[in-house]
Amino acid sequence: MNAHATTFVPTVPVASTAGKKHQRLVMLLSVIAIAAMIALMLYGSDYYRLSWADRAFSPKHHLLRPSGILGINLGLAGVLMLCGIFLYPLRKRWGWLLKQGNSRHWLDHHVVLGVAAPVCIAFHASFKFRGLAGMAFWVMVTVSLSGLIGRYLYAQIPRHVASAESSLLEFQGMLERQTIVPQSDLRRVLLRLPSPSKVSHWSAFTALIYMMACDLARPFRVVRLRVKVLGIKSTICSLGGFTSSKNVRFEEVIRLACKEATISRRIIFLSHVQCVFKLWHVVHRPFSYAFAVLALVHIGVAMLLGFI
Repeated sequence: MNAHATTFVPTVPVASTAGKKHQRLVMLLSVIAIAAMIALMLYGSDYYRLSWADRAFSPKHHLLRPSGILGINLGLAGVLMLCGIFLYPLRKRWGWLLKQGNSRHWLDHHVVLGVAAPVCIAFHASFKFRGLAGMAFWVMVTVSLSGLIGRYLYAQIPRHVASAESSLLEFQGMLERQTIVPQSDLRRVLLRLPSPSKVSHWSAFTALIYMMACDLARPFRVVRLRVKVLGIKSTICSLGGFTSSKNVRFEEVIRLACKEATISRRIIFLSHVQCVFKLWHVVHRPFSYAFAVLALVHIGVAMLLGFI
């Protein structure tokens, strides 16, 4: 189908300057954390593979052991990250902090620190998790994994349902007017969702698994649609359809269809997500506080024994 024969005019999304800066900052912090992790792993891989008894004879032992020069600083970095992690729940109770920045931005930094802290502590412990420190580490891993799930659930809950429904109608109208992608292909590939009546009989766990499966499958569905509409030759330059093509109008239709599918799904699964999110709070908070207590006890014992 000739894309130039349509009157569909793509809209250009305008992201706020603050939002762009935040995204760049989160990306920069993530890149720094990943680079540091890779560098440490490459440098200490031969040391970390040694048994506990053999590590004392390694020339890197004075650096990488938990009380070593690098090891102790990694532990201190983990403590600082722990303090940063607890700033987010503290913000909700402290009026001054509540006025600083955007809540979603705070949550993103909370998640980044929550993922980086276990990695940092793992290097601090030189991947030997025993006793109280080992218990604290595995509790922290549980908190981090539950935090990632919580961040996902948070993103699935519309802040204003009425506004979401209004946006959904707007996107549906725009997609119905376009003639670039056949409506049947859009409905079958990107906009296919179970009916609300069917979803109402699902368990919260089933709904959560379905939503996550949809998010994982969406890139492949978009690839399928690019190849079908644009052809294989046109998608060669876009890594077989995994990246955006040069057809701006087509990509705008795909963007709108993905937004419509996302909003529709969030509205349909709203009650299930809210139920799981309430349960998540019951699990996440006690584990977080338990980890904080174990970490403080571990630090206190280390100080009493003269390791710090």
